[in-house]
Amino acid sequence: MGMSVTISAARAQDAEQILKLQYLCYQAEAELYGDYGIEPLTQSLDDLRAEIDQGHALVARLGDEVIASVRGRVDEEGTARIAKLIVHPRMQRHGLGGRLLDAIEKGFASEPAAKRFQLFTGHRSESNLRLYRSRGYVQVSSEQVGPRLTLVTLQKEAVAREFVASA
Repeated sequence: MGMSVTISAARAQDAEQILKLQYLCYQAEAELYGDYGIEPLTQSLDDLRAEIDQGHALVARLGDEVIASVRGRVDEEGTARIAKLIVHPRMQRHGLGGRLLDAIEKGFASEPAAKRFQLFTGHRSESNLRLYRSRGYVQVSSEQVGPRLTLVTLQKEAVAREFVASA
């Protein structure tokens, strides 16, 4: 009998598992761009805890193991900045990244300040770009941040939820 994956809010005690997973997941990105000094690989546990405390963070669990995570926060202009969507390599290509992205968007949609969703990835990260585009994100800018890396920023508008009272 198999276990099912559950998605829930990240807890303070999840930070260490998230950081280890983040380190594992970003190895492929670092190799792709030839840069092992990227921020997800150098982030401290304290910095990650602060991100969780100051924003919105979700984890996907298989039993007690954190197998995926995403986090972000809404800025003063109403942009929900989504970051560090990670899925354990053995769990990739099963729709979990899309489920997490949908879940964090839904969480931000309940905040009146969230007018749009924005995220970024590297220009060579084809699977990331494919996922984001399949969820309605469009490229709004790109910025060369190193000799081998151009960050692509994608965005989509939050859908206003209207409630109709029944008569």
